[in-house]
Amino acid sequence: MSKAKVLLVSVVWLVILSIGVSLYRFWYVPTTKMQAEQAQEELLDATSEDSQYVHRIRLGLDGFSGYAILRSDEMRQQLRSRSIKLDVVDDGADYERRLSALASGDLQIAAFPIDALLKASERMQSLPATIVALIDETRGADALVAYQDKFPNIDSLNSPNTRFVLVGDSPSETLVRVLMHDFQLDAVTGSSFDRVSSEQEVLSRYRAARPQGDEVFATWEPVVSELLENDQIHVLVDSSRQSGYIVDALVVSRDFLVKNEPVVQQILESYFRTLYSFGEGERLLNLVRRDAIDGGAKITVEQAQRLTDGIAWKNTQENFAHFGLRSDSVAYVEDMIDRIKLVLMETRGLASDPTGGDSSKLFYGQVLRELQSAGFHPGVSPESVRSEQKLVQLSESQWNNLREVNVDVGEFLFSLAQTGTLF
Repeated sequence: MSKAKVLLVSVVWLVILSIGVSLYRFWYVPTTKMQAEQAQEELLDATSEDSQYVHRIRLGLDGFSGYAILRSDEMRQQLRSRSIKLDVVDDGADYERRLSALASGDLQIAAFPIDALLKASERMQSLPATIVALIDETRGADALVAYQDKFPNIDSLNSPNTRFVLVGDSPSETLVRVLMHDFQLDAVTGSSFDRVSSEQEVLSRYRAARPQGDEVFATWEPVVSELLENDQIHVLVDSSRQSGYIVDALVVSRDFLVKNEPVVQQILESYFRTLYSFGEGERLLNLVRRDAIDGGAKITVEQAQRLTDGIAWKNTQENFAHFGLRSDSVAYVEDMIDRIKLVLMETRGLASDPTGGDSSKLFYGQVLRELQSAGFHPGVSPESVRSEQKLVQLSESQWNNLREVNVDVGEFLFSLAQTGTLF
């Protein structure tokens, strides 16, 4: 056989071999793998039960004690009865990540402080989530604490050396910004903040701090109670002095809400029934304490009581009132958002208004409206709506009968400013 024929035969066999290899790699192997996977899937289906859940919901939050209701077994049981499975995702108060997860669909709902929602939305330059209900307002559960000898009062904070250790963009930062706004702490600026990424980092900074150091710790329960175990530490100010600023909301992905509004309504029903079932007594106290311990906190019954007293959970009727569905002496949710935006923008906590001047873009009341129209009530006994405290005008005789007392004028003026009656 000539060399030319040998070469030709070699080329033909090489082509045939290449075709064979290609068929094996790109047809036989994938087909065999697909058939194996299909057989495995059929085997799983044949030996598995149908899920009782129709919907699987991922809820984003952090360790704040106000979210104990959402984390409770009772909440899961309520949703289970509606064929909804709840998976709780704790992101350690990473609010930007939480909002991004809502935008991407990795989360469907989340607990969000309104101030943190505004900041995260501004950074994202979009509004991927909307408020459908209010969860709670802290009345002391967020606090500014420090060594008493170094920082005896609020005025002592007004120094360029003061370092506020806090979770960035959280209600703790807003607490400080409200002080800056209302107490005119002109020596305090944005550079005074030492931002950390979690409550545990706040605790770490506290453990490394010196009594005469410049650190002031802004945080929330149950971390506040842990810091107060040290009798050298005291509370400079807490959220009981700041009605309407530290408010937590339940927010929903707009995409999920449009496609699944009846499911969102079932989630709200389940939440309000769970909240109602705990009441305001020992059962709620035990839940909050157990929740804090499960989160790693060492907390006594007395501390748990103070913690519980510092959170005002918003019931069904209070939500109706805040969303303008009944007439009561409470703040309308839009006015709350406006008020929070004002403080944040005046203290440069917000570079711009993410709502473009229209706070109604950040909440949606139709789900609550449907609950009210359906006559929804979470239990048998009626719920009360707690009115916001207002100062009353004194008569001339009452003014004449006032007694002189020693008082911190700065803190007194701060209290008046918070009620809106100073001017």
